[in-house]
Amino acid sequence: MFKRFAFICAALCAPPLMAQEAQPVDQHALVQAAVKEHIVPGFERLATATETLHLAAQADCLSTSVTLRAAYHDAFDAWMGVSHLRFGPSEVDDRGFALAFWPDTKGFTPKALSRLIGAEDPVINTAEDFAHVSVAGRGFFGLEYLLFDDPIRQMGTPVYQCALVQRVAADIALQANAILIDWQSGYGDTMMFPSEDGPFQTSQEALQTIFKTLDAGLQFDADVRLGRPLGTFDKPRPTRAEARRSERSLRNVAASSIALEELAAILATQTPALDEAYGAAFGLVHGQVADLEDDPVFAGVRDIQGRLRVEILQQYLNRVREITTLELGPALGVTGGFNALDGD
Repeated sequence: MFKRFAFICAALCAPPLMAQEAQPVDQHALVQAAVKEHIVPGFERLATATETLHLAAQADCLSTSVTLRAAYHDAFDAWMGVSHLRFGPSEVDDRGFALAFWPDTKGFTPKALSRLIGAEDPVINTAEDFAHVSVAGRGFFGLEYLLFDDPIRQMGTPVYQCALVQRVAADIALQANAILIDWQSGYGDTMMFPSEDGPFQTSQEALQTIFKTLDAGLQFDADVRLGRPLGTFDKPRPTRAEARRSERSLRNVAASSIALEELAAILATQTPALDEAYGAAFGLVHGQVADLEDDPVFAGVRDIQGRLRVEILQQYLNRVREITTLELGPALGVTGGFNALDGD
């Protein structure tokens, strides 16, 4: 036990890597690799998985359908692979929020769904009309309520419930495909080949945007996906865990960390010492995720031992973020800058 404690302390308290003579990185090559090897393939997987979800809902719209629920989980996994990439095509028409409106601190999702079902609102009849529905009633979290939340599942008529499930699934596929098309039809090129009249004037600007998504993704996992259910020592909040109704809270952190590790590895390609540091740091994250497999929704934060296990995972993620902000950023010649999670 002492050896494990010492190992954890050494990992979390490790000083920054020894300064080496700075070697300029090829920023253009890193942007190309990130777009071609991480971003576009990630959105391709999302488009494929969400189309499968759409077809599954068309074939069997019952909330208890094993096939539909499996397709929901596969598509949600794919979203976790790109959920940190909230810029460019994901921002157009609030597509990112239409796919995943969370955290929902005011309970807008069940309210939006209840209004639709209670009125049997015909707005769900066409994709064009449904695009005007609040993002709170759409996306993966809207579908989660429809498939896994008993009060919502039991509302209204089976016919309307079915139509609503099918429309939400179709809309998820529509948004995912629209994001992919934008990346493939021009936005990816604007990052890889910056120009004075484009959104990125230099490769450094493009690389900084990509770097910021890595930093913000790590922060979101630690501070929100884990921080919300942790609450405070005196007042833990397990019911605030992400996607707890479908028991995906831990699964989302696991899938997100795998995607972030892939992006970190790409950005650290030209700095071998950092690549090695990331391998060790993410190894601790994945090991702690495995240790938490018996607590998929972080219900254990209610007791001391369960809380400690989640806090250790949070500390491991924060260690990865330290490597990112203190080591990778300077090595790449970029900074994370301000993001919405940094405070008011």
